[in-house]
Amino acid sequence: MFETGFAIFLGITFIFIKLRRQTMLRLLRYDMAIDVFVTLLTLAIHWGTFSGVMAATFAGLLTSVGTSLAKRAFGYIQGGYYHPGYISLSV
Repeated sequence: MFETGFAIFLGITFIFIKLRRQTMLRLLRYDMAIDVFVTLLTLAIHWGTFSGVMAATFAGLLTSVGTSLAKRAFGYIQGGYYHPGYISLSV
């Protein structure tokens, strides 16, 4: 079940990496909404078995940690203004 949750998280991470830099930074502004959406979507998909629910919960937890770390590391864009994180990206 943890392997499935990690695989779900890796899929989301790879999609996030493929986004354009500005799109990624705009989405990081809504980190809580991303966390809730991913958790609810994976729970809806994997509902019915204990291992499926645990995999979805683990994927939601990893997504929450990942978006929080990414927002602190790279910053976010709000209202056309870039709020840099620890690592400043050229936008």
